[in-house]
Amino acid sequence: MFQEGNLTTNKSCQIHDGILWPFLPIGYILICCIGLLCNTVTLYIFFLRRHTDTSMAVYMRHLALADTLLVMCLPLRVYYHNKEGPFYLCKVVGIFFYINMYSSILFLSLISLDRYLKIIKPVWVFRIQKTKWSHTASYIIWVILISGMIPFFSSNSQKHVCDKVCFHFHSKGLVGGIINLTTVVLFLVFYVAFLCFYVKITEKLRTMSMGNGDPKAQSRKKRVIIKTFLVPAIFTLCFLPYHAVRIPYVLAQLNVIGDLHSQQLLHILNESTLLLSALNSCLDPIIYYFLSSAYRKTILCAIQGNCIFSKVVVLK
Repeated sequence: MFQEGNLTTNKSCQIHDGILWPFLPIGYILICCIGLLCNTVTLYIFFLRRHTDTSMAVYMRHLALADTLLVMCLPLRVYYHNKEGPFYLCKVVGIFFYINMYSSILFLSLISLDRYLKIIKPVWVFRIQKTKWSHTASYIIWVILISGMIPFFSSNSQKHVCDKVCFHFHSKGLVGGIINLTTVVLFLVFYVAFLCFYVKITEKLRTMSMGNGDPKAQSRKKRVIIKTFLVPAIFTLCFLPYHAVRIPYVLAQLNVIGDLHSQQLLHILNESTLLLSALNSCLDPIIYYFLSSAYRKTILCAIQGNCIFSKVVVLK
């Protein structure tokens, strides 16, 4: 049996949060409060105010919805931290968390694709850039993610001594392990494509003329390029560390990596990088601020207190 503060986990579970124990609940509480506030404002702007519909606006709406749903999982994650809770409640909340995390990854990827096409192929209009197709693509993402999680709903194995502890190190069956490892591989494919988009966008921006003869043109161009790399910077910070740890962590869950010391270390790495992934829900509003002129104007007007109730918003 081990104890951390006043919390006692399963008697036989020897895998624990170690130095992370006091920081994980505090981190999730802060992310929940900040993320809920920021994304509530975002949902108001994107859903309740009239605006011109664009493909990017559609993806941003779904991204804001995914972030809001994710932060709503966090209070239960804090409440059952290092506790033995209702098995299926913990399972459902955990799966719900991952559905929204991966939907955020995919909607950020679609936003990047949309931006890539508009900058690299400005004369062409691809189907995916039309609002009808962007709506369809968004719904398909939700259906695929929910369908992909069904095998985890049906699994009720509690072979490992830590399986009864909520949101903790849990053993996995072969099917669950394969799905997890496949997801990591797909993420890496998306991530490489993601970086390629932004390398080409940067190359295009560098060759564009911005006010010939204006001595401040180069300075403006540098600021545009820096803003462009905001999305991949946030994407990398929040999601790459988690997926880098994920392969050895899943192998530990499959007991391929079976020694306790390695499982303990991987658990700590997994929990710390998962906290970074949740942080994305607080950082996405920064992306909206720089990529959507309407979002930016609405926020600035709200701060100034002179146009929060204006009715017309145009997303570009």
